Amino acid sequence: MKNMKKYIYYPIITLWVFFAFTSCNEEWTDEQYQHYVSFKAPMNYAKGVTDIYIKYRPNGLITYRLPVIMSGSTIKDQKTEVAIAIDSDTLKSINWEYFHNRTDLYYKELLPEYYTLESMTVEIPANQYTGLLDINFMLNNIDLVDKWVLPLTIVESPTNSYIPHPRKNYKKALLHIIPFNDYSGTYSTTTMEVGFTGSSTTINENTRTAYVEDESSVFFYAGLISNEDLNRRKYKILFRFNDDGTVTLHAPDPDINFHLLKAPTWEVAERMDPSQPYLKHKTVSIRDFQYEFDDVTTVPGTRIAYTVTGSMHMERKINIEIPDEDQAIEW
Repeated sequence: MKNMKKYIYYPIITLWVFFAFTSCNEEWTDEQYQHYVSFKAPMNYAKGVTDIYIKYRPNGLITYRLPVIMSGSTIKDQKTEVAIAIDSDTLKSINWEYFHNRTDLYYKELLPEYYTLESMTVEIPANQYTGLLDINFMLNNIDLVDKWVLPLTIVESPTNSYIPHPRKNYKKALLHIIPFNDYSGTYSTTTMEVGFTGSSTTINENTRTAYVEDESSVFFYAGLISNEDLNRRKYKILFRFNDDGTVTLHAPDPDINFHLLKAPTWEVAERMDPSQPYLKHKTVSIRDFQYEFDDVTTVPGTRIAYTVTGSMHMERKINIEIPDEDQAIEW
């Protein structure tokens, strides 16, 4: 009798496993999540924005393609039109959250003269998860003393064909525009010395940032003036890279009494990485410069004369297998 019970149990268990397995398979044919729509624009939480690098071209458009993603465990068999809008209010909130009363450090909304959107909608094609928003940038003469941001958001669907992602940093893209040319970036300045004019005591910093001025020029802030200094605009020093290997220095504001004592030269060196054959190291060097300038704002009514001397070096790591320059550079 005990053996008969065993034989009865086995078919029952087999049937239970069969129905459970069939039920699981049917369950996976249904949507497990919401069809949320979001931007692929991961936020730098230290800055509150997403840095995007745009090649500077003085007389041409650069198109940046921002991915718009549909989430879910199933794929839609019809196209989805996703509506996009400019989101000035979120940019205002980020500015207050990160900078409070330092309005001179606020991100500025990118002016319409610097970009165009071909459409305020993005099509996610049928049977695909991703669509692309084309943004055309025209950055000629943009002033990078200020930080420029293009704030975008995904708006509600008028036909309920999609749902904007409920998390704010997914449905919004605060694109911090960083133009670059062949000479811009972070330079090592361990061999650059800054001191009071006439004094042998000097100080230095490990790095300084060069910002795009035009296709062949960058600007640094004079001496050790910070990029967060309230009067930083006054201390712009332009470095123009000439074809003959020389560098021309110029200060737009005559009030700082800029004098070039020794004109530098520049050179580029390239080498392939010995352990990563797809990686190229490109180093730009600015050698042997010396200039003087006056600090006219730190102590009101008093000029403090500084002498700056030394060299600077900037290295880029470039993946030669990636055709798009902004993506190939390891920022």
